[in-house]
Amino acid sequence: MPQPATMTAVGTTACNLTVAERRQTGDVALRLAGQLPASTDDAKWIEAVRDASCSLPPRLLAQLRAFRHDAGPDGALLVRNLPVAAPHGPGLPRTPTVAGSVEHTPTVAAAVVTAVMSQLGEVIAYRNEKSGALVQNVVPVPGSETSQSNAGSVLLEMHTENAFHDSRPDYVGLLCLREDPTGDARLTVSSVRKAVPLLRPKTRAVLSENRFLTVAPPSFGDQEDAALPHAVLRGSAEDPDVLVDFSATHPLDDGARAALAELRQVFFDVHQAYALRVGDLAVVDNRLAVHGRTSFAPRFDGTDRWLHRVYASLDNRRSRPYRAEGTAVLG
Repeated sequence: MPQPATMTAVGTTACNLTVAERRQTGDVALRLAGQLPASTDDAKWIEAVRDASCSLPPRLLAQLRAFRHDAGPDGALLVRNLPVAAPHGPGLPRTPTVAGSVEHTPTVAAAVVTAVMSQLGEVIAYRNEKSGALVQNVVPVPGSETSQSNAGSVLLEMHTENAFHDSRPDYVGLLCLREDPTGDARLTVSSVRKAVPLLRPKTRAVLSENRFLTVAPPSFGDQEDAALPHAVLRGSAEDPDVLVDFSATHPLDDGARAALAELRQVFFDVHQAYALRVGDLAVVDNRLAVHGRTSFAPRFDGTDRWLHRVYASLDNRRSRPYRAEGTAVLG
């Protein structure tokens, strides 16, 4: 598959924190980083984050409320100049290189991304993905270079996050702790609101029918038998949601295959590319936009690209059948 040409995220909604707003955000994160219980997966720490998130800068809170109300034509929000380490601390450790890397310790960066995502919904995770940790590391892993996962470094196909799951996240947050030293890695995001007008009417009709099957990735175990045919374009005909993973969604007939190929090309034609810098948080509306990553060459020397990933769901009741009582982790 060809790699998408790099485009700049010119029109994407952005919130650039001022020095004072960054300091205010850092103060909130420092309090949370030093607060017991000292685990990002503990329900009491998440409750503390939820309360403390109300003390984030008012302009940031207003931007998050507006994005939650309507994610706009791009389906993405970029928050810049966030703190990722204590101002007088030792700085960041080396980029992890192990499979399934997560953040159990409430660091400044973990507190920042969790607090921001808490303003968009309920923070969730999945038991079979990175051991159910709420704050996950997105880093290249030796031996996984060709995998279609966050551990790989080849072109990552654009996808709806956890597209196979009945209770997939509504928002995906990716906070950059360390940027790619090669400058090649780009987060790619493409909105169905921009893509749909470019599709042929026949293609839109096919994509709106239950002629596609999306299987779970290997990390979630063998769930292929539980997959049911679904439409790729769902909901409102005028302003549909999208449900697709171009590495895991399989067309069930030739017409569906042609429609899926056309959609993939249109998504590439209208995509935005983000060269995330330290302190950048990209939030993707997982209903309206697909995301992926361009290829890059990791060094595995502790200086590679390092992101924190956190999911948020708008409706905790919707996911209740998948969660044990009192937890944020879905089965």
